[in-house]
Amino acid sequence: MHTVNNINTLEKKTDNPTHSVMQSTQQNDLDPNKDDLPLRANTNHMLVRHYVLDLTVDIQRKVIGGSIVLFLEPGKGAAGLKISEVLQAPDVVGVEKEASCSASATHVPGDAAQERDVCRWSWDDESEDFTLILDCCDLLVSKVEEVDVSNVPELRKLLEGGESDVISSQQLSFILIQKLISIPSHQWRQQQDLYLQCSSAPSVHIQGLLFHMDQWSLQVRKKGVRTPCDFPRILRICYETKSTGGSVRWTKDQDNRCCVYTMGSPINNRALFPCQEPPVAMSTWRARIKAPCEYTVLLSGENQACPMPEETGFFQWDYFVTMPMPASTFTIAVGMWREAREKASNHEEGMNEDEEPSAKLGCSRMTCTGSQPTNQSGENQSSPSRLTSSVKEEDEQSFCSHVDYPCRFVNNTSRMQVILPHRVFAPFCHLQKVEASVLPLLPLCLAAAHSVLGVHPFSRLDVLIVPPGFSSLGMASPHIIFLSQSVLVGERGLCGARMCHEIAHSWFGLAIGARDWTEEWISEGFATYLEDVFWAKVQQLDRSEEEEQRQLKAFLRWRRLKDELVNSEEELLVLRPNKDNTGEVSDSGASMVKHALNPGKPFMQVHYLKGYFFLKFLASKVGEEEFLCFFRVFVRKFHGQLILSQDFLQMFLDTFPALSSQGLTLEAVYSDWLDTPRIPKWLEEISSTWALTRPVKEVREEVVKWMLVSGGGGAGKGTKRKRAGPKVNFKELSPEQLVLLLEFLLEEEVLSVSCLSLLQTTYSLRNQDAEVKHRWCELVVKHKYTAAYRDVENFLIHDQAMGVYLYGELMLQEDGRQQALARRCLSAIKDDMDQSARSLVEEMIL
Repeated sequence: MHTVNNINTLEKKTDNPTHSVMQSTQQNDLDPNKDDLPLRANTNHMLVRHYVLDLTVDIQRKVIGGSIVLFLEPGKGAAGLKISEVLQAPDVVGVEKEASCSASATHVPGDAAQERDVCRWSWDDESEDFTLILDCCDLLVSKVEEVDVSNVPELRKLLEGGESDVISSQQLSFILIQKLISIPSHQWRQQQDLYLQCSSAPSVHIQGLLFHMDQWSLQVRKKGVRTPCDFPRILRICYETKSTGGSVRWTKDQDNRCCVYTMGSPINNRALFPCQEPPVAMSTWRARIKAPCEYTVLLSGENQACPMPEETGFFQWDYFVTMPMPASTFTIAVGMWREAREKASNHEEGMNEDEEPSAKLGCSRMTCTGSQPTNQSGENQSSPSRLTSSVKEEDEQSFCSHVDYPCRFVNNTSRMQVILPHRVFAPFCHLQKVEASVLPLLPLCLAAAHSVLGVHPFSRLDVLIVPPGFSSLGMASPHIIFLSQSVLVGERGLCGARMCHEIAHSWFGLAIGARDWTEEWISEGFATYLEDVFWAKVQQLDRSEEEEQRQLKAFLRWRRLKDELVNSEEELLVLRPNKDNTGEVSDSGASMVKHALNPGKPFMQVHYLKGYFFLKFLASKVGEEEFLCFFRVFVRKFHGQLILSQDFLQMFLDTFPALSSQGLTLEAVYSDWLDTPRIPKWLEEISSTWALTRPVKEVREEVVKWMLVSGGGGAGKGTKRKRAGPKVNFKELSPEQLVLLLEFLLEEEVLSVSCLSLLQTTYSLRNQDAEVKHRWCELVVKHKYTAAYRDVENFLIHDQAMGVYLYGELMLQEDGRQQALARRCLSAIKDDMDQSARSLVEEMIL
């Protein structure tokens, strides 16, 4: 149930010259000691059940500081734990220790530095005391203290008669925290209020607990405590972020005003607050964020926070979640954002509040009454009536298999909520574009998703247009979606499809998450598959139009996947890199995320593309209507839980038992799709049919026309008018067809200046969406079309989510003017670039 964080990356095309640079980089950096991200939190020994954050955003210093309170419960491996086993565990041994507790290493206000010196000199690596390990990096921790909740009046009301007699204060605190954690979900308001009261309780000792920091963790002990069961149940950690921390992005927005947002980088949130990063460490949280009054604070919270003025002149924003989620799903964005407003003639005009917009959307509630899919011999593959009745039964009779929380799937009001309450924010300069594109499309995309998958897992949605340095086209977190400004240009297709993709993550990636973060396809493959389904409903396409559009998109994705498979390290192309060890962790609960720190990993799409094709393969076996009905049943069963690939696949095979007679087994799927870098035979075969579809044939016909123009126009100066051939009538193409046209033209060795000039004007390429402009810029670079170098420069500056590989192409041409252009663009934007993108580009240029 983790957010898409490090894996929700850009859509791009990769060409061999640039990717050869990438391949070289990966070969040099493919070192397990640097490549894999450690998840060091000992979640089997102790689990964080709730966080309370009380933080202040310091715009001038570019830091976020304050405290976080952790409510703890012994884990499943706490009983009988030997401390020597913790100290010798693989996740502790061999990690470089840093003296980050020393006062000289950080700026700490007041007397905190002296307290940290005490911690430093008291730490003993050979101690037999239990060590709580939290994932942490790039933080300045000044104090860790045990909190005394034994005298919180409202909390003591949870005690039953006689429970507080003849027990110590510490034992009383243990009982109270356990009762607080165990409050049933229908009393969530009381629980949230008590969490907040406890977070303000005094500390047990002035000196605080012993703590130590290394590169990837914060380690905490209490003297004399040997087991997790005796460890304090509530801790307060005082800390500050660093302005250069990997999880927090300080930058300027498009109006040149300071802002900050979480990156969802490979290291997730450990540079925002000390936490437990393994996905199994699901918790609830509450955050009170103070920021200057002119700033808006957006968080991934269930409530729409109302800012409250503080005596300091700051405003305080209070958000919470009641659904247990991994810490990586916590998302924050603070800036002078402006909320977009709907026009008077919006899509909901004349519609009752409870009315479903299915008629206006061109789709109805999901039903599974289509014809039964058959195999090549005409035998039925499944039982539609059985699955259809199962869907109806799920809609009428709710059940949940997850831990107790206020679940929307069992709420009748939530079931009928086709369009979530939503808001859209952007810097002022983009407000008009947002009101014209994102705002009208968003409710349609939400309604389309609901028609396919049913209940929205989350109660509301904010959408934010993030600064240009954002390194992907979009990122989904609970209750909030980040979109790149690149989706605002051109026709609505890129914007709508991207929103559909991010909305799909509400179900796959968030409400249902991967238990092993290496199985990114569970999130990205599903979202890529569903974005086509949702977007077709928004467009109100008929069956034939929808099929043609999907085949064209499949053909484009097939070309991208082939590029990636040819030009990337094999180890990075496997959807289940841990294979039979997937989901396994050490005795403490610690593990490693394979290749998460590889510099090329964030820019790869194999989990999107191969995962998407795998789902198309499964759908081809049973028919899409049945497949989507199965999705809905699967969501009903597994929402609120973490899964591995086999959970999905086993339920699929159990639902469609006839497939086993065709050799479709878990072992066959692993061998053909998930555990290999190879392309499965099915995909090789079906891809040839996509090349024969009408949209692709139309593009090929246009390529012939353009090559005639290029041959007749010549490449020399002053010859283009004399040698120009007869006027050619070019066919109008969709944005996807334009992308394919430019890709086909990229395969040609020579294109004349007159051809390139006419190409630009014929299709108004400067006004097309970012996908089209990307291919155009590649053509400009390849053929050194100097008249359009400004287009390349604008793309590198304004479409940073997609422009990384253009730098490599500019450098590999070994053309002085192109190399100067690359260096000039990098110099102009490097301070605002995403760090991973900047590092990759600098490696290409320097």
